[in-house]
Amino acid sequence: MASSMLFARTLPRALAPVPIMPSMRTFSILSVRARAHPVEPEGTTGPLHVSPVHDTLNVHRDHLQQRPRSPAVRPPKMEPDYNVGPSALEKAGHLFLFSEMVRGLWVTLENFFRPPYTIQYPFEKGPLSPRFRGEHALRRYPTGEERCIACKLCEAICPALAITIESEPRADGSRRTTRYDIDMTKCIYCGMCQEACPVDAIVETQTLEFATETREELFYNKEKLLANGDRAEMEIASNIYADHLTR
Repeated sequence: MASSMLFARTLPRALAPVPIMPSMRTFSILSVRARAHPVEPEGTTGPLHVSPVHDTLNVHRDHLQQRPRSPAVRPPKMEPDYNVGPSALEKAGHLFLFSEMVRGLWVTLENFFRPPYTIQYPFEKGPLSPRFRGEHALRRYPTGEERCIACKLCEAICPALAITIESEPRADGSRRTTRYDIDMTKCIYCGMCQEACPVDAIVETQTLEFATETREELFYNKEKLLANGDRAEMEIASNIYADHLTR
């Protein structure tokens, strides 16, 4: 009997809901939320205290009231002025009467009765500029001594690597070339070798008719280049003099 009465007294206590104790994480979350979103009194426009949770870029926006944007003003539509320019009748006349085609045919008809500008090459040849860059040549001094001093500036500056030079010192101490080869199949006729030469030894002549039947004939050696220079020395000297003011 006593045991049954003790059980009756303890049973309601066992069945009663046990209070759950909040953890430290719950307290930290609630405190952060309270600092980030405090209770605002009426009439305010933003948070009372700036919390580190707030983004520093958005704090200023919280205190600004939203202003209605003014609608974009579209510029007035510009109507075309038909009083300026050709009239509609003139445009229709040019369109249906093919006036542009008639003007083009009239230019052709004018040149039909003029003497032709065609020259009968190779019997007739047009003028060439003193700066024309054609076949290469090596020059000599009036005493017959070759001008090249084997400085190899032309070989160094050639972008196509078409020039090969070998040299040796002479008994008098001067330096002269023993080999001067130009691969004309590589040459791009840029004229940089001529500009780099300090004594005007390597030049490009106005000769443009040097086509060959074999590839080997376009490998110029020192003797070939000196022969080209001896043949065109007067022409080379006159071209250099004509262009000396601009060099």
